[in-house]
Formats: sequence, C-alpha cells, structure tokens
Amino acid sequence: MQANNITISNSQKILPNSFFCRPSELVAPDLIGCMLVKNKQDKNYIYGIIVETEAYSQNEPACHGYKRRTKSNETLFGDPGIFYVYLTYGIYHCVNVVTHKSNWASGVLLRAIAVPDENERIAAGPALLAKRFGINCNHDSLSNSLENGLWLAERSSDLSMQKIIQTTRIGISKGQDLPWRWYLQSSRSVSKRAKGDRCPNPKSAWFPSTDINP
Repeated sequence: MQANNITISNSQKILPNSFFCRPSELVAPDLIGCMLVKNKQDKNYIYGIIVETEAYSQNEPACHGYKRRTKSNETLFGDPGIFYVYLTYGIYHCVNVVTHKSNWASGVLLRAIAVPDENERIAAGPALLAKRFGINCNHDSLSNSLENGLWLAERSSDLSMQKIIQTTRIGISKGQDLPWRWYLQSSRSVSKRAKGDRCPNPKSAWFPSTDINP
C-alpha cells in the first residue's frame, strides 16, 4: 500500500509543547481532529486525522505509572510532548503522547485515526494505528518534531461543528468507569462506539479531506 504523498507547508502547524502541558483529560479531547504525520524513508509521508483518544493519569489505577516508576514506563514520566510507545500482549504497539508535567505519569493514547484514501478501518484501534504508521518501540521517547520524522499537527479546519462523544475507556480492567475516552461521532474509523451510538451511514459520515497539507 502506497504512502500518501503530501507537501510540508505552514497550513497545519506542529502542536507546540505548551499544548501538552495540561492534564491528559484536557489534552485528549483537543487532539480529536489533529493530525499524526510520519516521515517515511522514501521521503513520502503518511498522515491521518485523530478520531479517538483516551486519557491516563498517575492518580488513577489504569495508568501505567499508577503504582511506581519503572524502566518500562520511564518515558511516561518524561517531558510533555514526547511519544510514549509500548508493547501490549508482547506483540502490539500502542502510541501515546506524554502530557501535563515532568515526573508525573500522564499521557494520551491515540486509539484511532482516519487515513485519507484508505480503508476506513485501517487504523481503527491502537495496534492497527501503530501498524499502519510503522510506529514501534524505536519511536519511544521521541519528541514531537519534524527532525524526528514524527509529529502532531493542529486540528483540521474541516472538523468545525462536528460532535465529539465522551465516554468510558475500553480494553482495561481497572478504572473502567472513568469517562476518559473521546471520539468523533461522525467518523466510521472509531474503534468502538458507546452503547446506543450507531455507526453513521457512509453517505452522512465524515471522511478526511485528501487535500490537507500538514
């Protein structure tokens, strides 16, 4: 599958570090509609619109840093704006961005992304997202920057007035009642919808524009 060929321009600015210097439950909904962009070795780029996120914080039991700081979760205690990539079940990668403040475990999991001109479900879940973007533990602790070839850009303008659903997190055994998951209701790329929220018809659903330049 070919990567999207895009031009780097000033139309979508990289999110500044100050954006991430807030509690994860504030950053997570604001990331809906923002772009994840990755520079590939062949000088092409892949990008997509974030349509689902989850927040985690050290003061709640579902967070990796809840009990203690370890070698495996060290990145989560790092500076806001760096990527925290870990393995789940020993085989699937999950992509997070660190938030709030240093020495405090806080981050946002990128759960689903809509990729222009590709299958609507190709990145509908953390593992699928990491696989499609080719993100693995080698990207752990990288800062959000052009130089590192992996960055988050500001929200797309074509998402104005779109409804964002807030609901509980999924795939966890603790902290299940905390409503710290957000998703774009009109997107068909969401990994799992809240009870009673039906997937939109393709004719009325939102799809990412193919002419967005990160």
